[in-house]
Amino acid sequence: MISPDAVVVRWAPSPTGRIHLGNARPALLNWFYARRHGGTYVLRMDDTDHARSTRESADGIEVDLAWLGITPDLLVRQSERTALYDAAVKTLIAAGRLYPCYETEEELDRKRARARLLNKPPIYDRAALSLSDEDRARFEAEGRKPHWRFKLDGRPVQFNDIIKGPQTVNTASMSDPVLVRGDGSYLYTLPSVVDDIDLAITHVIRGEDHVSNTGTQIEIFEALGGTVPAFGHHNLLTDAEGQGFSKRLGSQSVSDFRDEGYEPIAIAIMASLTGTSLPIETYETLDEIANRLDFSMISHGSARFDPIELDNLNARLVHTLPYEGAVGRLSSLGLEGEAMWLLLRENLRKFNDIQDWAKLVTGPVEPIIVDEDRDFLALAKALLPSEPWDENTWSQWTDALKTSTGRKGKALFLPLRMALTGRHDGPELKSLLVLVGRTACLDRLP
Repeated sequence: MISPDAVVVRWAPSPTGRIHLGNARPALLNWFYARRHGGTYVLRMDDTDHARSTRESADGIEVDLAWLGITPDLLVRQSERTALYDAAVKTLIAAGRLYPCYETEEELDRKRARARLLNKPPIYDRAALSLSDEDRARFEAEGRKPHWRFKLDGRPVQFNDIIKGPQTVNTASMSDPVLVRGDGSYLYTLPSVVDDIDLAITHVIRGEDHVSNTGTQIEIFEALGGTVPAFGHHNLLTDAEGQGFSKRLGSQSVSDFRDEGYEPIAIAIMASLTGTSLPIETYETLDEIANRLDFSMISHGSARFDPIELDNLNARLVHTLPYEGAVGRLSSLGLEGEAMWLLLRENLRKFNDIQDWAKLVTGPVEPIIVDEDRDFLALAKALLPSEPWDENTWSQWTDALKTSTGRKGKALFLPLRMALTGRHDGPELKSLLVLVGRTACLDRLP
């Protein structure tokens, strides 16, 4: 039983594909709000569009949320709740707020075109309200199926947005919205309001592209006798070019980022904190973000996602990942060893890069040897100290080489690095040498 004073939020995706960063933003902001206030998080699948919604997509959304660190307290599917919507339709019809309309799409297009020619707003003229019983019977005899519109009050609807501040939406400038299609299926608006009432949603947190919908929805809440929740509309996340993320445009999905090896917390940080006054920096958990992010910190300007910033953030997260947090993932890759992890993690951009870097320790390595360095490397092999080795072994070895050859700096160290690792860059050789061991070093030197 939910306390009447408890915060209850919902995130309501349409399961028509995998979620992208733009979808992840409200999913996370709702999660933060619920966690910050000890509230309940409802995942509502808006799956009334039977032609496009799939169970596969719905299951994929749950997987993506779990990967990000979100565990809903309640899951509901609109496809299983039609009896509630049917009852709401009857209530609105009885109250005179829902009325049948028989215009075809072509007729509505012509009406809108005429209004534009007359420099009038292309809103519905409510002609259906003037139909007689005989008119409706004639249309139905012709085989027309009515769609049903909600009769707006046509007034300034005011609400205090918990992100954007005081807002006014004048429904007088809007068409009466269609709530029920001619085939009897429901559009988004009615099921959303009915569910918010039934689930006792206290806060609706979503993108600012829904601000104008809020005026309509508040009127429907009131017409159904429901408690109007608080609304908060955040700025929208855009890609690096300033375009909105979209399933239709094939925007990169959260699952794509997972497959590419990004840390889930890196994606969560970028999706939620871009376009806020909180810095893009490393956080260990979502709760840490929830405790710091206040909605007053959300900018009213754009929130542009920077993939370079994501790459840099991801690298910083991997560089600070303790062995305890890495050991299970290392084991799944067939790797082990705290010393190896602590030495190599600073070189990683993504966690799975460890597979290539681990070869510096485990082999195989393809040495890079320049002909002019062969004699030097042969001497290095001869002067390689005996075991046991520690972190002083590297300086002992290179000091002996410096004395014997006069080489120093890059001329001394680079040929050794390239022969032992096959790379120009990498971890400190004084530590790597100990992990590689004398036998492997002898095999890599010519």
